[in-house]
Amino acid sequence: MPRRKSPLHHPHDKLFQAGFRIPANAAAFLRGQLPQAVSARIAWSKLKQVPGHFVDGKMAKAESDLLFRVPFDRQSAFLYILFEHQHDKDPWIALRLLRYMLEIWREFLAKNPAATKLPPILPVVLAQNSTVWSIPTQFSELFDLPAADGLQAFIPDFTFRLIQLAEIPFDKIQGTDTGIMVLRTLKARQSRQLLSNEVWDEALLARLPQPILRLIFYYILDSEDIDKEIFRNKVEGL
Repeated sequence: MPRRKSPLHHPHDKLFQAGFRIPANAAAFLRGQLPQAVSARIAWSKLKQVPGHFVDGKMAKAESDLLFRVPFDRQSAFLYILFEHQHDKDPWIALRLLRYMLEIWREFLAKNPAATKLPPILPVVLAQNSTVWSIPTQFSELFDLPAADGLQAFIPDFTFRLIQLAEIPFDKIQGTDTGIMVLRTLKARQSRQLLSNEVWDEALLARLPQPILRLIFYYILDSEDIDKEIFRNKVEGL
């Protein structure tokens, strides 16, 4: 394979979007990541992507997002995935999530002016971190509240599901073939294991659609930490 520079712009975002904007891939992974009491009430086969992005432009190099509409019991809900690919932990993720959720609701009202209720949002943060982060996942934890009761009623609150690739072993990542390989590759990039057997699973790679396979190869080539000669040998050996 000739030596070339990867053409990817924002490579983490490109790979995440390519794999998880497809509802079946997102559903196959997330249904086992949300609390069972919530997951069981979602009609996962009817997950539908909603066009648009809500990430602050200043954060475009550090995060990406996807929004889905999904039936939840007899009502409709939003499932919002914030993909974090920054290196350092950020204890203020919940604050940014609140901002993005407000934008989602504003857009909903703009498109549904006759609505009398807001649809719930299930916020999920997928972190491509190399080490496990200890950060608040409850919005109210960001406040310095006095011990005495009374102020809690004035504080907005929500919980988000934090999924950290650093906590999930390669062989425990579940989902579709594409979803599994995308997450293994994203995890391996941070832990510098892009040439490991966990990524070069020949049986799994053989089942991937060609566009995803090419994107994964470009993503690997984009990393400065790999031996390009070993990479070429692995590709030629498939």
